[in-house]
Amino acid sequence: MRASTLAGKVARLTLTKKAYDVVTMDLRGLTPMADFFVVCSADSDIQVRAVADAVAAGMKDLGIAPWHRESGDANWILLDFVDVVLHVFHKDTRGFYNLEKLWGDAKFETIAERVRRPVKKGSPPGNGHGTKARSTARAGR
Repeated sequence: MRASTLAGKVARLTLTKKAYDVVTMDLRGLTPMADFFVVCSADSDIQVRAVADAVAAGMKDLGIAPWHRESGDANWILLDFVDVVLHVFHKDTRGFYNLEKLWGDAKFETIAERVRRPVKKGSPPGNGHGTKARSTARAGR
């Protein structure tokens, strides 16, 4: 699987446990460490673990296991898939590491979940009900 495809799958899996501020960072040409970082936030230590566990389980279903797992207490978990490295941060910890600024030359892509809207009577089908992942590109900061 291509690194860009793997990064997208990892990013979308974080959304299954309501991670937010999900960003993929294209590091190709900047470092041999990894091709992509996926960075996301969670509201609690329990959610940090739940997001990391959901990604690990989802990737296992695809036949891909993390090469390495590391944890900075319960407020940060790293899953290393070799070409793609996932960083799940507690919302209060993410700013301390500030990976987006540290790797400011990377190409960023924000992954967002569409907000579920109630369907009004008489509304045409396909009116934004249901949820889908979407992405918007943005330049480095």
